[in-house]
Amino acid sequence: MLAGKHVLLIISGGIAAFKSLDLIRRLRERGVQVTPVLTRAAEQFVTPLSVSALAGTKVYRDLFDLTDEAEMGHIELSRAADLVVVAPASADLMAKMAAGLANDLASTLLLATDKRVLIAPAMNVRMWDHPATQRNLATLQADGVLSVGPNSGDMACGEYGPGRMSEPLEIVDDIAAALGEGPLQGKRILITSGPTHEPIDPVRYIANRSSGAQGTALANALADLGAEVHFVTGPASAPMPRAAQITRVETARAMKDAVMAALPADAAIFAAAVADWHVTSASDSKIKKEGDGLPTLSFAENPDILAGVAQLKTGRPKLVIGFAAETDDVIAHATAKRLRKGCDWIVANDVSPETGIMGGAENDVTLITQDGAEDWPRMPKSDVSRQLAARIAEALG
Repeated sequence: MLAGKHVLLIISGGIAAFKSLDLIRRLRERGVQVTPVLTRAAEQFVTPLSVSALAGTKVYRDLFDLTDEAEMGHIELSRAADLVVVAPASADLMAKMAAGLANDLASTLLLATDKRVLIAPAMNVRMWDHPATQRNLATLQADGVLSVGPNSGDMACGEYGPGRMSEPLEIVDDIAAALGEGPLQGKRILITSGPTHEPIDPVRYIANRSSGAQGTALANALADLGAEVHFVTGPASAPMPRAAQITRVETARAMKDAVMAALPADAAIFAAAVADWHVTSASDSKIKKEGDGLPTLSFAENPDILAGVAQLKTGRPKLVIGFAAETDDVIAHATAKRLRKGCDWIVANDVSPETGIMGGAENDVTLITQDGAEDWPRMPKSDVSRQLAARIAEALG
């Protein structure tokens, strides 16, 4: 699957740079051509000689190297590979990428490339948790940059937590997914995920318990089959998918706008738990608790995103899938919903509190199609996603 592919590997500074040597070896074992780029900081941890020996080719280090520019300019270098991988991706390089800086060879290549980029962050746990790093990560993901890790564990600095670079074989798996030529290669799939937040005032909002875990798992499963995934998410607590173009929204109306902007698509999957109503009387300042009674809230119905896409006269995706989270008469309600909305499939589940499904790690679904109801056994959400992704691939041909 990876044989004959070409990866531009950018190694930035940090103790995790030593893992990049094993990553190069693992990639070359699979027939991947690796062109390495070292930052000045990376050279403090691994030598150009060791990187070059393992890669079997020269190492690029300087932006203003006359010989390198004559042989292959940095613009050509940035576009010659099938995928750009940054491993490790330091906090500094992530910040440069998010800000669009280009003051050395690595950052210039990342700004100039027209290929997909996969980063494997690695840094101290407090650096990873810092709001600036999380803002930069969100910016990069919104720009379509793929990410893998970091993992949690003991660190060289003696602390424990998230920040360890993913292991080389984990990165290889994500490289394979990013370069995949699976049954969904060339297909564009839109997924909505997570809850929506409908503001009451700047402090309070109406929400639900959706974590977005099923949507993330489904996005990963579809990407593993080669699909180009556009992921529109509300403020979910689950991690973002590793291989998707991400659009973040807050409200149902913003989600509708993002969905329509993301069309056309070959398939659209509406896994988000969208609020049915929004507060029309939302206040611009915090509503104070007064002694003369309760505040009055006025509501209006939110747009029906699933029905709006399913009933499009032109530009309708070939396959439109909705989710139905019910607490009673699951099959009957979900079957009626499929007919009412005009979608092709409904993935129905019982989210009664005793099931532990909403916000949990497992799901127990029934797939509703024009042929009837197909009950699936309870399984991890990742397994549900892989099974559903395989059915989608079959349906899209």
